[in-house]
Amino acid sequence: MLVEIKGLCKRYESKADYTIENINIEGDAGEIIGILGHNGAGKSTTIKCITGMHPYENGSITIAGHDLVSDSILAKQNFGYVSDEHVLFEKMTGFEFINFMADIYNVTAEDRKLRVERFQQLFALGDSIYNPISSYSHGMKQKIAFMGALIHNPKVFILDEPMVGLDPYTASQVKVFFKQHAEAGNLVLFSSHNLDVVEKLCNRVYIIDQGRILKELNMAEFKATGEDFEEYFLSITKRVAKVV
Repeated sequence: MLVEIKGLCKRYESKADYTIENINIEGDAGEIIGILGHNGAGKSTTIKCITGMHPYENGSITIAGHDLVSDSILAKQNFGYVSDEHVLFEKMTGFEFINFMADIYNVTAEDRKLRVERFQQLFALGDSIYNPISSYSHGMKQKIAFMGALIHNPKVFILDEPMVGLDPYTASQVKVFFKQHAEAGNLVLFSSHNLDVVEKLCNRVYIIDQGRILKELNMAEFKATGEDFEEYFLSITKRVAKVV
C-alpha cells in the first residue's frame, strides 16, 4: 500500500470531542481516491494529518512503507501536497519556485528540465512562468503549486479541494494529469465536496461526515448498480435536497 491510515483520531482541544475519529483509509499504486464530504465534515483535517501538518492523538499513517511519525523524512519525500490555500513564495517567479522545490528534493538538473517541459505542455503557463507569483491569477497559482509539488515525481500526490476556482480548461488538464499520474504506478488522493469530479475521476471514494468515515465505495461497482450518486450521498449523510 502506498498510503495506509489506521484508527486516525484528532482533536483540537484536549477536552473537546474528536474532530475526526477512527479514520481508516488505504490507497495503492494506480488508484485515484477521493475523500468526499460536506463542508466541515473533516476532510481538510484528515488531509492535514496525512501530510504531517497536524499532530494526531491516536492511530497510524504510513506513506510508501514509511511511518509518518517515526520515519517522517522518508515518508514526506514520497508525497507531493497542494493545499486549498496556495501558500507560495510570491516574491519568487514561478520558475524560481519550481527550482527551489527541486533543490529541496535533490532533483537533478536533467530531471527538472524534462519535468518542467512536460508541465509546461500540460498546464500552458508559457512565459508567465518567469513572472513573479504575486502577479498570478488563482488558476495560475494552482498550476505553479502543482508543478512545485510534482517536481520530484512523488509516488503519492495529495490535494485538498484541487478544483476550487479553476477555469474549465485548467480543470480538464488537472483531470488528465491525475489519470496519467495514477496510470504511471502512483496514487492520487484528494478531498472534495464536488460530487461530479469525484464520481468521474475516482476508483474508490471514502464518504466522510461529522469526522467519521460513513462508507467506502468502489466506484465501478457502484456505477453498475445504476443508483444516482448524488441521491446516495445525500441519503447516507442524512441531507435531503430541498426543492425551491
